[in-house]
Amino acid sequence: MLSDMFLQELKNYNDIEQVISSYVPLKKRGRVFTGLCPFHSEKTPSFTVYPDSQSFYCFGCGAGGDVITFIRNIENLEYIEAVRFLAQRAGMAMPEDGADDKAARQKNRILEINRSLARFYHSCLKEPSGKVALDYLHDRGLTNATIVRFGLGYSPNSWDTGLRYLKSQGFTQQEMQAASVIAQGRNGGYYDQFRNRVMFPIIDLRGNVVGFGGRVMGDDRGPKYLNSPDTPVFKKSRNLFALNFAKSSKREGLILAEGYMDVIAVHQAGFDNAVATLGTSLTSEQSRLISQYAQNVTIAYDSDGAGQTATRRAIGLFGETGIKVRVLSMTGAKDPDEYIKKYGAERFGILIDGAANATEFEIAKLKRQYDVETADGKVGFLKEFVKLMAGVPNVIERDVYIAKTASELEVDKAAIMAQLKYELKRMAKSQQKRDSGELKVYSEIKTPSQKQDIQRARNIKYALAEDKLLAILMKNPDYYPAAAQRIKIEDFVTDRNREIGKILFQRLEAGMSIELTVLSSQLDPEQMAVVSGLVNSISGMTFSVADVYTYIDTILSYKTVKSRDEVAGMSDDDLKEYIDSLASKKK
Repeated sequence: MLSDMFLQELKNYNDIEQVISSYVPLKKRGRVFTGLCPFHSEKTPSFTVYPDSQSFYCFGCGAGGDVITFIRNIENLEYIEAVRFLAQRAGMAMPEDGADDKAARQKNRILEINRSLARFYHSCLKEPSGKVALDYLHDRGLTNATIVRFGLGYSPNSWDTGLRYLKSQGFTQQEMQAASVIAQGRNGGYYDQFRNRVMFPIIDLRGNVVGFGGRVMGDDRGPKYLNSPDTPVFKKSRNLFALNFAKSSKREGLILAEGYMDVIAVHQAGFDNAVATLGTSLTSEQSRLISQYAQNVTIAYDSDGAGQTATRRAIGLFGETGIKVRVLSMTGAKDPDEYIKKYGAERFGILIDGAANATEFEIAKLKRQYDVETADGKVGFLKEFVKLMAGVPNVIERDVYIAKTASELEVDKAAIMAQLKYELKRMAKSQQKRDSGELKVYSEIKTPSQKQDIQRARNIKYALAEDKLLAILMKNPDYYPAAAQRIKIEDFVTDRNREIGKILFQRLEAGMSIELTVLSSQLDPEQMAVVSGLVNSISGMTFSVADVYTYIDTILSYKTVKSRDEVAGMSDDDLKEYIDSLASKKK
């Protein structure tokens, strides 16, 4: 049986919106995505993907479940085949012969090493040897409170201080290697991965230290910034620095900066919705991760050439995920940290409010590339401008930019519109060719059964109470002990909910996870569709233990009604026997 940890990791590396969008065109609607259901014919979208619960549900045909269920249905695979399909997609090894348990233990040890080392690095700031790092952080304008909040530290200027410390804490050399906190030298010996550096712990959304970034002190050779290499618990392309803080911010959207110090400075200035990539350009995985927490992003990359190139790449990636983009233009400063130091937090806030959108950024870039004061420059600019406008989906927005540009360049707007019409036709023909080559026909798709549930229809009052009870327990597992004192799974009225509830109750009793991805290993696709529908039916709603008791009382009332009906239909002899049995129970 696959471990819960493996299934959780499988889900983390196979975001449901990303997986489903490779089969179904999806449109963002608030915090969910909608599209035409691939499991039945429809003209109006009733298929919904829920990133928060990593599930999907079709209100038309009742299909639903987690990412594994979707692959089972769409690819017509058995459960283990669907898991293997997703594992291969994510580049994960399938556990064999208990290997998953061994891997889980290794990951836990790596997380323990990282946590222990982060605390050690932080304590080193208070040592005389760490004064150089503490002075650097203070010189950069960081307060002690900010240093503590981000868990900043210092790796001593020694070859093996960290290694010796971890040994004293009971960690083996092999475990340290797996965590990539030590490296092997040419002579076969081992040394610390990070030396004489200000340390930035990289913390995931669950509060685990999964890696580190280090900024070298003094004139030491080596890269200015050094990040942890990928490990079993850390992938640079799938993490964002400070998202653990930014995800809870009350500010709208996210601010995307380049480096650790930029993000920390922005947070200290009061903008706690800033995040950064980890020493690399934005990746598609990071873009999709951001889309789960924000509908708009303000890019605050450095103003140099590399920063502008990275900005254009980010705009393209965000466009694929439907995120609205704005771009900061920091005149007089090369990055957010410098801008805040020069002009203050209030001016930075004004700058954010007035940031240009992605289209305005691209137009400004084109104007810098062409000398529009000359005829040739003007023609070259307009050719590229028309291509840019053809990619703007909003007709009104497009018209505003064209009118403004025509006026600025003293060009007839009709001429630009004529060229745009030609460009749109050219793009349509090109798209038609691509579509014809990519068209796929799905046939013989397995869908959840749509047979009428006679038992449920006859007992709808109790079935609905069971639905609510199961949904509440999935959302609030802490309510299970209170529920278990009042109801047993045998008390459920409908077979469908009793079967699902049995699995749920067993896992809750054992203190195991009840997330959809782990439940999919024990429930069939039809049951997963039911569970997905239940979970998402109470999205955004809150319940108390009192609600649990109310639904339990409704379910248990079925026995009273059933008993009353049975007594009414008894013969005289049966009734006498029934009364005698009740009397004997009272003695």
